[in-house]
Amino acid sequence: MILYHTGPVAIPKPDIRIGRKNADFGQGFYLTPDRDFALRWAGPEAVLNEYELDESGLVIHRFVRDEDWFDCLFRNRRGRDGVTGADVVIGPIANDTLFDTLGIISSGFLEPAQAMRLLMIGPEYTQVAVKTDRAAARLRYLRSERIERQDEKSRLLEQEAYQTAFAAAMEEMLGE
Repeated sequence: MILYHTGPVAIPKPDIRIGRKNADFGQGFYLTPDRDFALRWAGPEAVLNEYELDESGLVIHRFVRDEDWFDCLFRNRRGRDGVTGADVVIGPIANDTLFDTLGIISSGFLEPAQAMRLLMIGPEYTQVAVKTDRAAARLRYLRSERIERQDEKSRLLEQEAYQTAFAAAMEEMLGE
């Protein structure tokens, strides 16, 4: 599996212990198989790192955008491990709605089913979290290249469409 990670520098030896423990799938090194996505959301003067993951012998947990995925995200955002025993976790990236909905859920304003409905808004992109040393050892660095922000207009249009759809869904829920 060919994977990409965009950051400020080349990362030939990723560290699975650096980064947020409460990310979508818990602590790990996050990548995407979607090169265009990695380029699209890159900051100015970013570096695109390319890797190859040998999946053989690894325990891989795959999520789709459903209630199990939501439960995992919810647990991880609260600092509880949502996936145990997996070397690698593959699944949808929680869009910006997650940050908005967790506060709303914990306040009691939204029910989990309503939050899930909000999380379904927008395009679906895939992330891969390398979570164990065993999986990190199977992640082979291929190369890095300095890039410049790609297609900013299209990214902004996507973000605007998402925000419009999110606002409409919230208004609809408030009217229920």
